[in-house]
Amino acid sequence: MNSQYVVAKFGGTSVADFTAMHRCAQIINDDPNVRVVVVSASAGVTNHLVELVQQKADETQRQALVDAVMQIQQRILEHVTLDADLQSGFDGTYREFKDIALLPALSTQQCDEVLSFGERFSSFIFTQVLRNLGVSSVRFDVREVLKTDSNFSKATPDILATAIAASEHLQPLLEEQVVVTQGFIGSDKYGQTTTLGRGGSDYSAALIAEAINAQSVHIWTDVVGIFSTDPRLCSKAKPIARLSFDEAAEMATFGAKVLHPATILPASRKGISVFVGSSKAPEQGGTWIEKETQSQSGIRAVTQRKNQILLTLKSPEMLLASGFLAKIFTILSNYNISVDLVTTSEISVALTLDNAPNASRPELEQACLDELGEFCHVSVENNLTLVAMIGSEIQLRGGDDCLVDVLSEFDIRLICHGASRHNLCFLVEQSNSDAVVQAIHQKLLEAA
Repeated sequence: MNSQYVVAKFGGTSVADFTAMHRCAQIINDDPNVRVVVVSASAGVTNHLVELVQQKADETQRQALVDAVMQIQQRILEHVTLDADLQSGFDGTYREFKDIALLPALSTQQCDEVLSFGERFSSFIFTQVLRNLGVSSVRFDVREVLKTDSNFSKATPDILATAIAASEHLQPLLEEQVVVTQGFIGSDKYGQTTTLGRGGSDYSAALIAEAINAQSVHIWTDVVGIFSTDPRLCSKAKPIARLSFDEAAEMATFGAKVLHPATILPASRKGISVFVGSSKAPEQGGTWIEKETQSQSGIRAVTQRKNQILLTLKSPEMLLASGFLAKIFTILSNYNISVDLVTTSEISVALTLDNAPNASRPELEQACLDELGEFCHVSVENNLTLVAMIGSEIQLRGGDDCLVDVLSEFDIRLICHGASRHNLCFLVEQSNSDAVVQAIHQKLLEAA
């Protein structure tokens, strides 16, 4: 049975400056069930840290990047005086940061160490902001509990080890105070700092909620919940009050940027509800994601994910042959390439791959293509967008204002439907994708 504890996560814009932090602290002060607060780096910090780990800067430029990171912290500290325990920890963390960030070359593990400092700094400051409101709070190093493998930059959490560590080190702290900790980072079995990948703070919050058996996890961001599509693209996009885990997972996976795709996994394993709302307007509510909802069938949202690759592999030997697909996926797995959509014919298979700027492997390696080319013809197409229609019991035939008629208006490169009752996905030219999303939203969702 779940406890009454709530884990609250605040993103970079929510802890961008003192005003934003104070607003978030008030949200915590108003909800006595919140016992763990997970913070991101203040907005802008991670970009500087990423530039540092790319190791293209000379010594002067590295120093300038370190100074830029600390300037963001100092602007907040102009409004906050840290207690002695927090000041000591902050100063020690700064010395660590300066020592490693100014090194002329970094190992992959040291890159993760550098990337961790944004969250580490903001957690010291946010703890003090809470204390100034009269909230009993303590700053806690998440690396003591969030255990991962050693796959630096995109570490995989060790669920069992995290639960054991949380029971020993975190759970005893929760009865009397609020614990402020960091998103995005963890540690491997050797105690080395790891990161969960860009945007991993949402995932961290859900993992901690799972480890302490929380009632819910609240993701506070800069938008009022999850919308039927990107409000910047469609002015008539509407917030969705409730989503099922499956619907939310599909939306996050296929382009809804409000929520990290992996967030749903820990929550669904334990039946922990997830709330997404705006820290700037908490009174406006948001979106609740739960195991069961009373949602209607049909399409509820349309999303897009740009910078996609279409990989087509063709071989007459595939006809009536066994093991062809296994061979393909073994090679892709060896290169740590994740496949999104798959369609097949008698002699070919088409796959979509993510080529987004923040993807762990932003390009297909030539060695991988050469290996595939040894037994089939390989074709690679770029500059594509994956458009996904998300909902429940989606069907192509009839109903839903007839999806076949809607889709017939577009030049579709690939379509995938049937593997899930919660989505219908297709590829279009990236130059047309915004117009495609707008047209689908207008026809299927704005009149609803």
